[in-house]
This record gives sequence, structure tokens and C-alpha cells, in this order.
Amino acid sequence: MSRGMRRAALLFDLDGTLVDTDPLHHAVFVEILAERGRELPLEEYRARIMGQHNDDVLAAYFPGEDRAVLDRKEAMFRETLAASVEPVAGIHALLDWAEANGLGTAVVTNAPRANAEAMLAATGLARRLATVVVGDECARPKPDPAPYQAAMAALGATPSRSIAFEDSRSGIRAARSAGAHVFGMASSLTPGQLLQAGAHQTIRDFADPALWDRLAQLRSEVA
Repeated sequence: MSRGMRRAALLFDLDGTLVDTDPLHHAVFVEILAERGRELPLEEYRARIMGQHNDDVLAAYFPGEDRAVLDRKEAMFRETLAASVEPVAGIHALLDWAEANGLGTAVVTNAPRANAEAMLAATGLARRLATVVVGDECARPKPDPAPYQAAMAALGATPSRSIAFEDSRSGIRAARSAGAHVFGMASSLTPGQLLQAGAHQTIRDFADPALWDRLAQLRSEVA
């Protein structure tokens, strides 16, 4: 395999991208906000919370409270996460292809590391996706490009040879700003909403022919 191919990378958001966890997050937020006499319609969750960093959620929904409320929320989420959950369809075949063709792989998430580790363990992906970049551990979280830039640096990948997978507006913005080709995952937002947010293409899962067409193109560029 050529040196150029090894500098390519696949970069994965986690919630809603590798694992369909947004319904679980929404349910926990609904419970906590109900204690405060507030409602959280699903569309509001998708528009204002999904993909956002916890500090921004804290300021918008829990003014005057400290991070303990969101620490509790994350603990409740981990309790609802099954010991074994199925990742989004096609991911194992995609990781097999990446390994066979020398691509780097990483998870890039705004989730707390404890959540990321729990989700990757539950899906059986922890061994296969050993590089995990957490927004809180970077200079700035998504929507800043810093987490994606950190992942590219860790893998020795160049932006023009990196493909990112995202399901949220803030994640798409971060990945595009870092120079990656972005696939919007249509798990919560519609394809139209994902494209409007800046995704180059949209897919339903990792078996989507549009993704494999892009991978064939990537491979042919260094053949």
C-alpha cells in the first residue's frame, strides 16, 4: 500500500453516528428537566442539545447550577445503556476495509470519556477504535475543529484524505472546518438538514453505496 493511502483516515462521531443513543439521551434530559417543571420536545433536543458540549447545555438549560446536574445526567445515561448494543449497520465491514487498506481510524466526540468508553465497550468496538479524542481534552470542543485536528495529528492523516461521519450540526461544522470530507448520518436529522448544515453527502448507515463509491475514489487516487 502506498504511503499516501496510509495518511488517509476515517473519523467517527459517536452518539447517533456509531451508536443510535440519541433517544436515550433525550429521555434522560426529559426526566431531569421535568423535575424543574420544564418540557423538552424531541425537535428542541435535536436543534439545541444534540451534538452540543455540556458547558453550553448547562448554560442554556440549567442556569445557576453547577456541572453536578450534567454529571448526574451522564451517569443516568450510562445506567440505561445496555451491556451489549448493536452499532450502526456496516461498521465492521468498513473497519475491515480500513484495516486492509491502511487507513487510520479514530472516534471524535464531545461525550465525556466515561460515556465514550461505555458505548465502545457495549458495542464491541473498543478494540477496533483505540484512538478516542474527547472534546473536553482538547483546546476547544466541537463545533471548533480542534478535536478533528487532534485526531488527524494523532493518526498522521491529512485533512484532504480524511473522511468524517457526523449526525449533528455542530459536529458537521467542526469536521468541515478541519478540512475533512463529511458524511452526514441521517439518524436524527433529515438528509436535507444535514446538507444544509454543511455535510458533503448523507448516508443512512455504513453499508450505503454512496460511502463505498467515495472509498473507491479515495483508493483510486493513490493506486
